[in-house]
Amino acid sequence: MNESRAEASPADVREAALRLLARREHSVQELTRKLTCKGWPQPLVEQGIAELAEQGLQSDQRFAESFARSRAEKAYGPVRIRAELSERGIDRSLAQRALAELDVDWLAQAAKWFLRRYGETRSEDMKEKSRRRQALARRGFEESVIRELTD
Repeated sequence: MNESRAEASPADVREAALRLLARREHSVQELTRKLTCKGWPQPLVEQGIAELAEQGLQSDQRFAESFARSRAEKAYGPVRIRAELSERGIDRSLAQRALAELDVDWLAQAAKWFLRRYGETRSEDMKEKSRRRQALARRGFEESVIRELTD
């Protein structure tokens, strides 16, 4: 471990966390992982992140909303967004709230991506239909949306 980081103060950890947050929102889990990987002591990291959260400088809610909006704009569906938020330490209810705030027409979003990817042609070939369904599922769209677009 880096000697200077082993003797770090909470202010040093706070400054490092703020540099990360200046680039984009981060979840508590992401910040903790990044700071501890850089050699900051775990207790100081936890203390620093807790202080930032108390002051409103770090918010899992803001992170979840920002992340969900970004992924939805890139034509990812709610299933995948929920899974990715979970991987980043966001609990299910917070992820669900962030998705609800988006007010996205998932069918229209999927149709736009589907059209860009496959064009206007409809496939009657079962193998190709299956491939298209799997692609929509990988992007995180729900089964009802997938059926609507491929049937």
